[in-house]
Amino acid sequence: MRQINFVVIFVICLALVLFGIENAAPATIHVIEGRDLSAPLSIELILAMGLGAVLAWVFSVWNRLQYGVQAGQQLQERDERIQELEEDVQRYKVELEEQQRLLPASPTAQSDDDEIEVTEVYS
Repeated sequence: MRQINFVVIFVICLALVLFGIENAAPATIHVIEGRDLSAPLSIELILAMGLGAVLAWVFSVWNRLQYGVQAGQQLQERDERIQELEEDVQRYKVELEEQQRLLPASPTAQSDDDEIEVTEVYS
């Protein structure tokens, strides 16, 4: 992957150099009224592309920060929900134990006469 990145950056830089050689004529930029900036066209375009790249990076970082904050909030909400569910489970266990204590005791031992013999039939 590093080799691919290097090739892409190298090709872009080479294209910028060739573009700069071909477009050395001065051009005027009207920044604000009464203020003009004169520089070769290639320099002005390279500066504009650089400014665009910096702005793209800034917005990318801003987007990642927003995503991080949102993910943190979702994790906090998830942890709170897990805590609520664990409390519900504990409450249900206590209720179940209380209900089992209130039920009448079932006979635990059966006589041999009450047992039913089961035989398996294989075909």
